[in-house]
Amino acid sequence: MNEHSGSRGQQAAVPSSEAADATMVDQRLVRGARTRRKIARHGVDVASLEGLNGLSIGRLAADLGVSKSGIQTLFKTKENLQLAVAESAREEFTEVVIRPAQTTQPGIARLRALTERWISYIEAPLFAGGCFWAASLPDFDSRPGQVRDALLLHRRTWLALLAGELRRAVDTGEIAQLDVDLTVFQIDAVLNAANTALRVGESDAVSMVRRVVDGFLASPR
Repeated sequence: MNEHSGSRGQQAAVPSSEAADATMVDQRLVRGARTRRKIARHGVDVASLEGLNGLSIGRLAADLGVSKSGIQTLFKTKENLQLAVAESAREEFTEVVIRPAQTTQPGIARLRALTERWISYIEAPLFAGGCFWAASLPDFDSRPGQVRDALLLHRRTWLALLAGELRRAVDTGEIAQLDVDLTVFQIDAVLNAANTALRVGESDAVSMVRRVVDGFLASPR
């Protein structure tokens, strides 16, 4: 009885071919996901310089030393590649700009933190060409589709975040009454102008952005 039980225990300890196959599949999936993230992240840098339309499977394969067929297998279509790149940019922007600002006091302090983080995002560029959305949106603003939707979702989320903190500052009396939507539009315009200015070497753009933002955050008299 004991000998028979021991034999069964030894057999159970030997991995089945199915388990080995499953392990190999899992490892391939992990490697594939890692490679996919690497390609998408490099795609963000390329798109920040040349726009999402500047992406090509051949370009990314050459830059990263991977096969074109490997990239094709991972993303299937250029649109899927563009969507993965846009998502990679959004995730990094959230980590570097939005999440750190959430630790500050809501209202003026958080609005300042968001704009300062955005300035840092383009002043010491997170992406090779500066703002990813400034480079990519113009190619898709009049082209309905999933890529445009993804880019616009990020833009609208960012503007809504600024508007929420600005409205809180108005409602709590931190700043004078103002048109929140108009002010957010103006702040966004100034930030994007600063991105362009810094790309062409106009370093004084940062101080001008701060002066513009300060002008909107005046205390009520």
